[in-house]
Amino acid sequence: MTRPGGRMGGASAWRTMHQDSSVVQHKLAKGTLRRVVSFARPFRRELVVFLLLTVVSSVIGVVTPLLAGDVVNQISGNGTVRAVVMIALTIGALAVVDALLSLGTRWYSARIGEGLIFNMRTQVFEHVQQMSLAFFTRTQTGALVSRLNNDVIGAQQAFTSTLSGVVANVIGLILTAAVMFTLSWQVTLLSLILLPVFVLPARRFGRKLQQLTREGYNLNASMNTTTTERFNVSGALLVALFGRPEVEAESFRERSGRVRDIGITTAMYGRVFIVALTLVAALAQALTYGLGGTLALNGAMEPGAVVSLALLLSRLYGPLMALSNVRVDVMSALVSFERVFEVLDLKPLITQKPDAVELPAGDQSIEFRDVHFAYPGADEVSLASLEDVAVNDHSPRHPVLHGVSFTARAGELVALVGPSGAGKTTISQLVPRIYDVDTGAVLVGGLDVREVTLPSLRGAIGVVAQDAHLFHDTIRANLLYARPEATDDELVAALQAAQIWDLVERLPEGLGTVVGDRGHRLSGGEKQRLAIARVLLKAPAIVILDEATAHLDSESEVAVQRALAAALRGRTSLVIAHRLSTIRSADRIVVVDAGRVVQTGTHDELVAQGGLYAELYRTQFQHQVGEVVDAAEAMQDAAAPA
Repeated sequence: MTRPGGRMGGASAWRTMHQDSSVVQHKLAKGTLRRVVSFARPFRRELVVFLLLTVVSSVIGVVTPLLAGDVVNQISGNGTVRAVVMIALTIGALAVVDALLSLGTRWYSARIGEGLIFNMRTQVFEHVQQMSLAFFTRTQTGALVSRLNNDVIGAQQAFTSTLSGVVANVIGLILTAAVMFTLSWQVTLLSLILLPVFVLPARRFGRKLQQLTREGYNLNASMNTTTTERFNVSGALLVALFGRPEVEAESFRERSGRVRDIGITTAMYGRVFIVALTLVAALAQALTYGLGGTLALNGAMEPGAVVSLALLLSRLYGPLMALSNVRVDVMSALVSFERVFEVLDLKPLITQKPDAVELPAGDQSIEFRDVHFAYPGADEVSLASLEDVAVNDHSPRHPVLHGVSFTARAGELVALVGPSGAGKTTISQLVPRIYDVDTGAVLVGGLDVREVTLPSLRGAIGVVAQDAHLFHDTIRANLLYARPEATDDELVAALQAAQIWDLVERLPEGLGTVVGDRGHRLSGGEKQRLAIARVLLKAPAIVILDEATAHLDSESEVAVQRALAAALRGRTSLVIAHRLSTIRSADRIVVVDAGRVVQTGTHDELVAQGGLYAELYRTQFQHQVGEVVDAAEAMQDAAAPA
């Protein structure tokens, strides 16, 4: 607990001087205070007890110097031993009570603070998980993590250190000043004369310190970003391949050196601040002893009053300094709350209707009916403060899909083909409601995807992306993400079907092997097959493949295609492919160009028709024929009835 005076008061004032005073100019959003109070409501009883303990502790801090003065009066006035012993016992008892109060306030402070952190973090985390993919494509991960950590902790301090500090300092200052004026208004006024001598230079000193602190924060943030980017597998590989370790090290050394210099300067400023505050308080005490002693010798006041004044004076300067910047403390905490509320107030792009129905189990068809779509603007899905830009982008939305219509009947394999940027991936993302259509409809099993519950819809769909993502965890944990209750036997069966169990079985740790950051300990083909095993374990009715074999060599592609054969067999499949093997075995090929369906048919039909597909076939696919015969046969097996 921060005591309302002495060294702790000076330390509190020193921490306040680090904070950016420009925060007091910030205009809080309407309703922020009301929402802050609502967050504190579950802890109102703890807050009342916490504040009461803080007040009692502040009172003890004033009573103790008065009792010390009584001891001096008893000694100088020929008092009794019994009286001195009783006062001493009272001082000791108050010290014990104060120690217990300190433990109590710390317990309540921790309970309130950690409870607030828990509530706010879980709310932010759960809310962010509901955000659309567009939110994450625009948001800086570091800025979002900062909201979840730094700003939540800053908000928590409003109810612990800031609130307790303000209450303790105000109560302590009022009581101390009142008692001191009662004992001797002359000595009290004289002792305060030195305060402006310290405060005025300290304010200018504080502004310089705030500039250094801000620069240090920015440099540390920059270094954090650098280390995050360079210390992941892809970043480390890029640095090594371009032969720039020395350049990176020099750049980091310069910023780190500046942080070191700022740290040294700040440390010296801190020492000067505390020494100056201690010196001013000591000089004020010397004046108190001088004037108070003179008055006591002349019989104008009791000797004990001089001692009490000197002890009380040490409890006056710290609270005065801390309260002089209390607006900065309060506003810093409120701004942290506001930044957290800013994230919580951002509406998810994809929501579930209150009357949504469960998607029936079983075979599912996919139907697109005159679908028009444009990606949402930044102001719809993100915050400028999370993108590290001054204002959100308000540029008009550009349509991506124009009247797309086609059907994939239950159990069919439909391939989406077209040049890069045609809208194929966008089409595939509308099925599991990663985005929603602007007009038209996407139907699964005859139901508009916007009318069914999100868990049942996404539970019916399995996706294998071009770059399969694996968590930095074991193979077992990555597979169980699809179905947590699966047994090891079921995991092995999925791995066998995905053509990768032989590899996993040979690994020293087997299913317990850690795959590394983003699965980088595995090859591209191995990652893809693990992703397929994960989909097989999920056993969805619909499978979406987004160029799952686009960047694999021929040998890896054959293995992956055989794994895909098991994944697609008996399921409705929507496949975005750049490989002839997938396209030739499709029940239907949908050719997309510039967001429009321009051709539909089988491979042979489309080649005979001419047009865009025939051109793509001649320029992009024909050279693959000799390379992927085995893979084509595997995919044809997938298209066959179960």
